[in-house]
Amino acid sequence: MTLTIAIDAMGGDHGPKVVVPAALSALKTHPDVSFVLIGNQASIEAELTVHKALDDQRLIVQHASQQVEMDELPSAALRGKKDSSMRVAINMVREGKASACVSAGNTGALMAIARFVLKTLPGIERPAIVTALPTMEGHTYVLDLGANVDSSAAHLVQFALMGSVLVESVEGLSKPRVGLLNIGSEEIKGNERVKEAARLLEKTDLNYIGYVEGDGLYEGKCDVLVCDGFVGNVALKASEGVAHMISHYLRASFKRNILTKLVGLMATPVLKHFKQQLDPRAYNGANLIGLQGIVIKSHGGADEFAFANAIKIAIIEAKKDVPKNISKHLEILLEGQVL
Repeated sequence: MTLTIAIDAMGGDHGPKVVVPAALSALKTHPDVSFVLIGNQASIEAELTVHKALDDQRLIVQHASQQVEMDELPSAALRGKKDSSMRVAINMVREGKASACVSAGNTGALMAIARFVLKTLPGIERPAIVTALPTMEGHTYVLDLGANVDSSAAHLVQFALMGSVLVESVEGLSKPRVGLLNIGSEEIKGNERVKEAARLLEKTDLNYIGYVEGDGLYEGKCDVLVCDGFVGNVALKASEGVAHMISHYLRASFKRNILTKLVGLMATPVLKHFKQQLDPRAYNGANLIGLQGIVIKSHGGADEFAFANAIKIAIIEAKKDVPKNISKHLEILLEGQVL
């Protein structure tokens, strides 16, 4: 049975010029998947022609007359652009015409439209943004990364549940370790909201390991790290800034003189491997988790490789039916009156 993924072809900084080749790349590795490319038909077909793929039967073009701009207010996109490529893609998921959708568009608008159209899963009050980040042990899924800037203890428990089910489904990892991001590992540390979340998590059947400090994220101490969206987004952006700074100083150091340039040339294989391990493109694709449907957010500036990775995540989660698995586990928590 062919799986169908709806793709917002107009979102992000590059639109069809990145989306089309990324979809073509995904077709090669996923013969059981087809894509609906949604947006300006002329622009999409022009790019398909460039890649000699206009007649590919697994690439369907659906015209949308509007486009959500990257700086557009979510409320304006929700009310005024009902035929945007983003809205049409999400509608396809709601109507059962697609198993998931992928967009590199405006994050706020994507969350607002997805929540309005798909609704949250029963028992989930707020969806969250989750993605995998590299660690010394592999990678850790972190949520929330910016959807909710002020979350209650109950919301944090819901995030923990959703993250745990996601890792079980996608990674095949039984009882993933769940940590709660805090300013210290001791029980007395943290604000009352985090302390209450810890007490609630201890009552669940999740593999809750306790508090994890910021440096513990990159040490790989847990498989799922939970925090509110304000803290998560600051941690993510700070990490990206540190990565850029390290890259800047490495390049500057190797360019200082002829000797350092020679050393840099000799170290090229090591540096290349280092870059591959920490390449953010390999982790592109964040899940708007907690919705009654799968929506994957790609970075707005994603290139072909990065966007293809976001498509891959959508395919995996669709095949594993992550929303259904979350609903099953949520029922157990509600029956146990933990939430």
